[in-house]
Formats: sequence, C-alpha cells, structure tokens
Amino acid sequence: MNTRSSRRRARRRSRNRRVKRLTIGTVVVVAIAGFNGPALYGFASETYHTYEINRPEYKAAKGHWQIVDIPEKYRINTIHAALLHTGKVLLVAGSGNDAKNFRAKTFRTVLWDPAKNTFKNIPTPNDLFCSGHNQLPDGKLLVAGGTQRYETLKGDVKKAGGLMLVYNENPDRAKMLPKGTRFTGRENGRTFIAQSAVNLPPAKKIKDPETGKVTTSASVSRVYAEAAREGRKYQTGTQDQYRVSGLTGSWKHDVYGIAQKMSFDKKDFQGIKDSYEFDPVAERYITVDPMHEARWYPTQVTLQDGRVLTVSGLDEIGQVVPGKNEIYDPETKKWRYLPKKRFFPTYPGLHLIGENRLFYSGTTAGYGPADKGRTPGIWNIETNKFTPVPGMSDPDVLETAMSVPLPPTQSRKFMVQGGGGVGESPKSTDRTRIVDLSSDEPRFQDGPRLYEKVRYPTSVILPDDTVLTTNGSAQYRGKSDSNVLKAGIYHPDSNRYEEAAAPLVGRNYHSGGLLLPDGRVMTFGSDSLYSDKANTKPGVFDQRIEIYTPPYLNKGKKQPDLQDVGAARKTVSLGDTVRFRSEDASSLKKLRLVRPGSFTHVTNVEQSSVELPLRASEDGTLTTSVPDDPSLVTPGWWMVFAVDADGIPSEARWLKVEVDPRAAHTTVTRGDPDE
Repeated sequence: MNTRSSRRRARRRSRNRRVKRLTIGTVVVVAIAGFNGPALYGFASETYHTYEINRPEYKAAKGHWQIVDIPEKYRINTIHAALLHTGKVLLVAGSGNDAKNFRAKTFRTVLWDPAKNTFKNIPTPNDLFCSGHNQLPDGKLLVAGGTQRYETLKGDVKKAGGLMLVYNENPDRAKMLPKGTRFTGRENGRTFIAQSAVNLPPAKKIKDPETGKVTTSASVSRVYAEAAREGRKYQTGTQDQYRVSGLTGSWKHDVYGIAQKMSFDKKDFQGIKDSYEFDPVAERYITVDPMHEARWYPTQVTLQDGRVLTVSGLDEIGQVVPGKNEIYDPETKKWRYLPKKRFFPTYPGLHLIGENRLFYSGTTAGYGPADKGRTPGIWNIETNKFTPVPGMSDPDVLETAMSVPLPPTQSRKFMVQGGGGVGESPKSTDRTRIVDLSSDEPRFQDGPRLYEKVRYPTSVILPDDTVLTTNGSAQYRGKSDSNVLKAGIYHPDSNRYEEAAAPLVGRNYHSGGLLLPDGRVMTFGSDSLYSDKANTKPGVFDQRIEIYTPPYLNKGKKQPDLQDVGAARKTVSLGDTVRFRSEDASSLKKLRLVRPGSFTHVTNVEQSSVELPLRASEDGTLTTSVPDDPSLVTPGWWMVFAVDADGIPSEARWLKVEVDPRAAHTTVTRGDPDE
C-alpha cells in the first residue's frame, strides 16, 4: 500500500514537471514569435506560395515559371534576343549598358540552346548595344546600328563639344577624313577632334538651263567633335570656320568645317552605321555595308519583297535621325534611302500590313520630342502618305508601351498595352487599346485593363491564339521598387484577360520575351535604375533567364505529334501546298504559322501567328497551304504548330518561305533625301 502511494506521488510530481516545462516552452515560443512574427509569417507565406505554385492543378490553370541555370561565364546583360531557325536563341549585350565595358571594348553575345540548355560565347565585332535587328529571307539575322558613345550628363562633361559641319567644294573627288582629324578655328584658335570618321561626297555640279553656266554646291557631312583639352576655356559661343589638319594642295581650300556653339551641355548617346548579318549555321557575325545614317535605337522591319526598312535612331551626334529612312537589300548587301522623309521617335512600333503599307501603333521606346511623330497611323512607304488612326486613349503615355498583332494575323487587329509618359515621366497606364485595320474607318477602342499600370510589358503570341503579357514596372526603369510581378493571358475571342502565374523575376527596362519552338516562353533582362524604394542604391542588371510553361503544357497530356513528310526541312513558295504527318491527326483543330521573334526595348514588330487551313486524312496526313499574300507571310523561316482540341500545341516544325517574285518593290534612291 505504501509502495503504491509512493508511486502515485512520484507520477504526480513527474506530471507537474512536464506541465511546467511545457508551460515555460510555450511562453518562450510565444515570446520568440512576438519578436520574430513578421519573419515567421514571411517564411510560412513563402513556403505556402512555393507549395501552391507547384501544385499540378495550379500549373494546369495558370502555368509555371522556372529560372534557367546559366553558368557564370555565359551570364550577360541581355539587351536583345532573337530566335534563330536552328532553334537556338541569340542573346546580345554588346557593352550591356555598362560604360566600363564600353571603354574596355568588352562586347558580348551568347548563343543559347534552350532544348539542351547549352551556351556558347560568340565573338562580337562592335558595340551592338541598342541596335536594330530582324529576320532575313535566308535565315540570317540582320543587326544594324549600336553605340558610338555613351551619354554624359551635364556637370560630368569634361570637354566642350558639338556638331561640326564639314564641307567639300571639290566637284570631282570624294574625301574621307579619319577619326581623330583635328579642326582649328580661324578666329577662335581652338582645336576640336573628330570622334569618328567622316565621308565627304563630291560637290554637286549645277548647270543653269538658260545660260549653260556650271556652278558647284559644296557637299555637307556631319561629325561630332570634342575639344583637344579639358576645361571650360575651350568652349565657344559663336560660329567659326575651321581649318582641317593634314590636308595638302587644293584640299586645304576645298575642305573645311563650320561649327556653332561647342559647349558643356549634356551629351546624348550616339549611334553607329555598322551592319552585320549573324549566320545561325556558321554561328558568327558577317560584316556587310554600313548604313548611310548612324542609328542607336532604330526599328527594322522585313518588307514583302524580303528587303529591310530601318527607321529612326540617334545619329552620330546624338540627335534623332531627321526622318531619313533607308532600305537594306539582302541580295546586294547595300543600303538605299527612301526618297522622302518621315520622322519617328526611337524604336517606333511599325508592322507590315499590306503592299508597301505599315501600321505605326504610336508606341516608342525612349527618345524624341513629345509633340512630333507620335500619332498612330498607316504609312504608305511608296507614296509617303500617312493616314492617322484616331481613338487612342491616353495618347501621352505610349512611350514604353507594347504593340501586338492579335492572332490570327489575318484579322489585322492590333493591341497596344500599357505604357508611360515621355522620358522619365512617372505616369503609366493599365489601358489596352484595340484597332481593327480591316474596317473601312479604323479607330482604336479600349480593351480590357491590364493586371496593373505598367511600362515595359512583354507580350508574346502563343500558338493557341492567346497572348501572354507579363512584367513591367509602374515607374520609369523600376524606380521606387515598382516592378510588377504579375502576368495575364489575353483571349482575343472573348476579349478578356485570364490571370497567369506570377513570374519569379521582376523585369522593366531592357527586358523582353520570345516564344520557343516547344511552345514555352522565355523572358530575359531588366535594368532597374535603383534597387530600393528610396532610390538611393544603384540597380544591378538582372542576368537571369526565366521560362514560362503555359497551362496548355501542364494538363497531364503529351503534346500532339507533328512530323515532316520527306525532307527534314522544307522550302516553300507562297500558295504552295504543304503536307505533314501526325499520329494525332483526328484530334487536331488548327495549324498556325508563327514568325520567330526578335525582341528588344518593348519592340518585337515582326511576331505574327498566321492561320493555316487544315485538312486531316485517316492515314494521318495533314494538308495545308501557305497564304499567297507576301505582306502576311514575309520571306524567311517560320514555325508551324499543330494545336489539338484541348489547345495543346505540338512542337514546331520549320518552313522556309521563299521571296515572292511578284512582291512589290519599294522605290529607293541612292542619294540623301535632303539633297
């Protein structure tokens, strides 16, 4: 009995000690939670979010994002990206918006194979930062323009400089002045040095039709010149004529410079004239003839005959090219001017919509006056007639907006998404605006609102006739930590957005995205000005690539089969019949012909998804035909996707569309339209 009592007392003491320890432990946990509540809550929220976005049901409804593993030696500040017909993606940084790289002539390009996730460094011949680029008929990528000089803000300018007009009065001979040529004022005695080479055409001979007398008119070329020495005493305030060093004989009198104010004002970026073709098979850049105009921030568009139009950009003295537009011929590798001028701000959103007709959406990406060249409209590049398209809401926030041809491209409907005010304006919008250019009197109408007010949205057309739009920032270059981690999928048939999975990486300036041949989407870049809400810490360029797997690839079903018939790759002409094979022929509902993208600065003007007719046979043969409109299907490589009843696309097959000999050619001229 006593023994049992002793045991009961011992058990009670033990229980009391456990309760006491538990009580103390609970108090400690509660105390710790009180001190660290936000951290614990954040950890729990992040853990739950990771769980939620990886659930199969979530991915099937909204898609899934994943960051690509990039070895350190291949990480670059990707400014430009283009999908090549080899299935690889060309990632171009040039100097990557890094003045140190520019001074060191460290220019980068990386070739990425998304199927194998392999990378290759490509020798880069020049600073292709802020160039223009587009697909050529033979599958090469034309890359033109880039950076001659980085901007210098007022107060940081060490040497006076400005525009030097250089004259040549010799009617029989041209003259080339090399970079470093010295100009010395006849009155002020100050010396300024040419920052690039300058070509001086011969003077023009002008014959009077009445008297027969022949006179000459000096040719005029432009070059940016800087003082030979630092210091404000070397600036000028009045016009002077300048002697050119190193000339002999009659050249001393025939060639001279004239300059107005040579000052310490802010110096803008300057462009280059250099042009290259990137060969996807040889995997190297090939030098071709330079443009007539230096261009930084130009737009390039493939025309119906396979030639390339380039417009706008900052020139060799940092001014917007004054409406001098030119065309590149892939056959001759030479550039020719359009005979008449048409001014656009930099990186304008131009889309080919008909024979020699382009739609200008009004979107731009950075430089140009607020009151010039910003009206949306239809431009006939043969006649130079421009017809405005009215109805644009918030027309003052079209800078850094995105324009997209809504699928299928035959609809000739376009959507303009988001945007901000000119320059560093804090304004942004969540508006979308839609225009049907097939109507007799096209006019913009407001569409559904975006997920948030954003500049720099990235939009990519998907094979199932929807449009993925993602990222952007509420303010200029993500200021005040304003990156928007949201995405939406637009359905043109119902005119609505559906929420998509939120991206893992915030992206603003210098970002973009491309559709890949397997139906996924890649996004790249982001160049925040600051990295904190207070705007005190400099931003760091985001070198990560992210892959979005849309809902259609997360349904637990395999992608439909699509195979070539005969040769692995096909070359076709407009109007040709084309055949494929598929084990899933009976379940396929549509075929789409999709142009490989070439994206930079909220600009991917050639992305397009063309509807193809589909006839499926019991033996698995798919028969289609290529539309015979060269303005709808421009020459070059295209991807073909088959899409089943569930909206799941196949992996792409490639078709090369030849130049149509019937396609209209745009008139060009050898001479400067100013002359």
